[in-house]
Amino acid sequence: MGVIDYLSHYFSVSPYHGKTRKPLQTVEIKVKMDCDGCERRVRNSVAYMKGVKQVEVNRKQSKVTVTGYVDRNRVLKKVQNTGKRAEFWPYIPYNLVAYPYIAQAYDKKAPSGYVKNATQALRSPNALDEKLTSLFSDENPNGCSIM
Repeated sequence: MGVIDYLSHYFSVSPYHGKTRKPLQTVEIKVKMDCDGCERRVRNSVAYMKGVKQVEVNRKQSKVTVTGYVDRNRVLKKVQNTGKRAEFWPYIPYNLVAYPYIAQAYDKKAPSGYVKNATQALRSPNALDEKLTSLFSDENPNGCSIM
């Protein structure tokens, strides 16, 4: 199958030779915006980029959402060129995290309903309630089994 794929690349009928189109993606960026002028400047900086389909600006959450066939790093650079401090959206909805109110995930600056995107948002293994629930667990070989 490898030879056929290799040869089909050279005998392709498609108009695009070598150039692949970027996938449709949504880029979320955190940008501090204070006024309408800031919002307009950020919106116009990314609205006319090649491949952009939709731009949504939420000043209350300090969030810019760009949808289109774009590279996420180029969108971030465009927003940073406006003079604003920008970073990729660091928050996820709190219902997607197992323990949203622990120190690694909880952030006071996060918008309502969001927590930090922490990869290790787990409780400490020495927590008392974790020990009590695993005491009678079937996976615990030293656990008490009452029948």
